[in-house]
Parts: sequence; structure tokens; C-alpha cells
Amino acid sequence: MATVTLIISAGIAAYKALELTRLLRKEGHRVVPVMTKSAGHFVTPLSLEAIAEHPVYDSLFAAGQESQIGHIQLARQSDLIVIAPASAQILAQYALGLAEDLPSTMLLANTAPVLVAPAMNHRMWQAEATQKTIATLRGRGVAFVGPNIGDMACGEHGIGRMAEPEEIADAASHILGLKDTSLSGKRILVTGGPTCEPIDPVRYIANRSSGKQASAIVRGLVACGAEVIFVHGPISELSVSGAECHGVQTAQEMLDAVMAQQNIDVFIAAAAVADWRVAPRAQKVKKGAALTLEMIENPDILLSVTQSVFRPPLVIGFAAETDSSLDHAQAKLRRKGCDWLLLNEISAQNPAFGAEENHLILLAQQGDKVAVTDWGRGSKDALAQRLCAEITGFFA
Repeated sequence: MATVTLIISAGIAAYKALELTRLLRKEGHRVVPVMTKSAGHFVTPLSLEAIAEHPVYDSLFAAGQESQIGHIQLARQSDLIVIAPASAQILAQYALGLAEDLPSTMLLANTAPVLVAPAMNHRMWQAEATQKTIATLRGRGVAFVGPNIGDMACGEHGIGRMAEPEEIADAASHILGLKDTSLSGKRILVTGGPTCEPIDPVRYIANRSSGKQASAIVRGLVACGAEVIFVHGPISELSVSGAECHGVQTAQEMLDAVMAQQNIDVFIAAAAVADWRVAPRAQKVKKGAALTLEMIENPDILLSVTQSVFRPPLVIGFAAETDSSLDHAQAKLRRKGCDWLLLNEISAQNPAFGAEENHLILLAQQGDKVAVTDWGRGSKDALAQRLCAEITGFFA
């Protein structure tokens, strides 16, 4: 059993600390709740104490505690400190070493690992001051989970939403060494989502890819302890944490982001990259005008990786086909030079794009032959876990 000190700072996401406390307790950990004074406006100490079955600390000078130098004792007894939600205020205090209240004083005295789950408006998260704070803390070895992209209490949408309690609990267990480490030490690059190719300054060509299957793969790889780089096109809801994410728009931008990565053990090309782009137009095309689009072939990202001098030991492609699926997939496997290819048959029975389930068939190059294994239909998370197991087996 580990002792997890949970610091709750002020923010609407503070209510999620109750569920996080329950999950950590369910995994057998002792949870010691510590609150900033302002956090009490969003969640009551009584609720936290009841779920944690432990007193809540919220004052640096509480009677009966400082005779034992309470903030030092709290830091000393912690196997892990989790800050959730972590406001811009407490992150700045932590980075600067300011000891202004119990949480910030305890953090300054702490030597245990620290996991941070930021939660703030997207403008605050993207502010230069906040990003410098994040860089400082990362440089000290502080681990981050989230923030995610989503709707916010202020009515805006963007990055800054706190990771879900399940994600934070999983990240905590990883740090405590209680989770799967089968892919620990492996750097895995994943592409996902669509690409958008502009027609003019306001219009573009894209496809129906939601990025859900790629996101599920990223979550599965992170859960196995891999270091994951996720290069993705426009995805409406980026439901991953623990990965290094790079958002792009076009196929060329995706290629540039992919080729910038080196020392990769596995490349998984799950993105639905547009095969063609439109010759650029400086002005918006007006309605009613005759429209002829000049199409230019896009770079082949998968082929570029397999032919690169930095080719990873394992390269996995995806193929979405609507007819003669297996024949087309086998031809693509040979043409692209990848090791494995996952066939995604698009049909009325398997719409795939935007759905929660999928049907995948694995084609694996084995010398002059191709081994074909039908994984059947299942949830995208379950299929992602199957792929993670196959990758683990490859390196074993």
C-alpha cells in the first residue's frame, strides 16, 4: 500500500477529486487530502474526509500539527504527491519555490515523485508564462497527465480540461510501479485522424476519420509503459493522456512532424492521410464561378518511413478498403514495405469512421509469405489492446 498525498487546488474540476480519492482507495492506497484555502469553495473538507477516511489538511498553522512540523511530516510520509486539479496559481508557486501556504510549503520540502493534473481555461494554459512554468517543472522530473481537450465551465472549448479521475489513477499507478511495463523503454510513434487540404482560405478537402482507433492505440501503448508520440490531424475530442501530442492539419505537416522524430522503435500509421491536395488559391472561390481543382499528389508518409535510414524495427500500416479488400491490402503491404498491415474493411456492417467498434484483419509479412489473422469485430479499445499484445510479443 502506498501513501498518496492528494493536493486539491481551486477550480470547478475540484469535485473530481472525490472520485479520484475513491479510485485510489479502491487500489489499496492511503490517501492524505490537502486543500488550498480556495479549494474549499468548490468541494467541502467533510466530503473529502469521509471518502478518504483521513483528516483533511488545509492550514499551515493548524493547532496541534505544527508541533510535529506538519508540512515536513506530510512531505516525508508521501510515496507520491498528486495535484488534481492543478491551477495555474499552484503550478507557478511550485515552479518558483514559493512557500505561501500548506500545499506550496509541502511541495518545496518534498522529495517524492509528483504527478500534476492541470485544469484551467485554454487561454491560461497556452499563455507564455504558463508554458514556461510547465517546461520548468518537466525539467525537474514532474509528471503530467492531461490536460485534455473539451468543453469548459466557462462555455469555451479547447485544451485545459482536467484529465478524468480514471486517467489520473492509472498514471499514479504507473509511477508507483503497479502497472504493466511490458513496453517500457520503447518509443512508439503513432499517426491518427484525418488531414485537411485547403482549397482556398476558407474551404478544405478532408475525410470522415475521427481518430478514435488511433487514440485507443495511444491509450493502450501508454498503459503498457511505452513512450508515445502522437501526431494527429484535426480530432474533435483528443481523449489521450500521457503521450506527447503534435496536432497538424495537412499531409505535408504530418510528414514533417513524423520525419522529425528519431530513435523510434515502432511506427504505427493509423492516420487517414489525404492522397491528394489542391493547388493553393490565394482568394476565396466565389459561388457560381466555374470551379476546376488542380490536384497534386501528397507525399507518402508510410513509404517515407519504411525507406528512411531511421526506419524503426517495426512498421505498421493501416488500410481502409471497400472492395477486394484482402487483395488490395496485400498489395499495399508489399508496396509500402511495412512489416504489418491492419485491414479495415469499410461496409454497412463496419462503418468504422466515428463508430465505437471496428473490425480489423492483421496481415504480417513473413519472408515471402503473408500471414493473415482476422481479429474480428470489437470495441476500438479492445482491438488496440490486441495490437499492444502483438507488439509486446514482437519484442519478446
